Amino acid sequence: MKRPVAKVTRARKPRKIVQFLQKDTCATCRKVRNRMRRQGYHLQFRDIWKEPLSATELSKLIGSGDHTQFLNPRSETYRRKNMKEEPPSRREAISLMAKEPSLIRRPIVVAGGRVVVAFDDKGRVTL
Repeated sequence: MKRPVAKVTRARKPRKIVQFLQKDTCATCRKVRNRMRRQGYHLQFRDIWKEPLSATELSKLIGSGDHTQFLNPRSETYRRKNMKEEPPSRREAISLMAKEPSLIRRPIVVAGGRVVVAFDDKGRVTL
């Protein structure tokens, strides 16, 4: 008498959950978002235009890192205030980003205690 053959199934890996801070209409955000979904990430979205980050949240995201890495050099405010040549202090930068989300470089991905800011057009980290 033959034994029934057990069907072998692969265990699915749990999806990695990450917080994805973005602007819905941002082309780079869209590209990175699609790439991360294909890689199996479960994204929890926050549109930073509709629900801006507070100064406290920005301070936590930046941590002890370089605050200038969070500034968006393509922002009109960045260029108008000549922030490349005269970067604002940490406190001033956080205050400005909280008031003007266009100053925040995006997307921002938060996962497992790590914060990654900005990607190039191919979805590679630019920092």
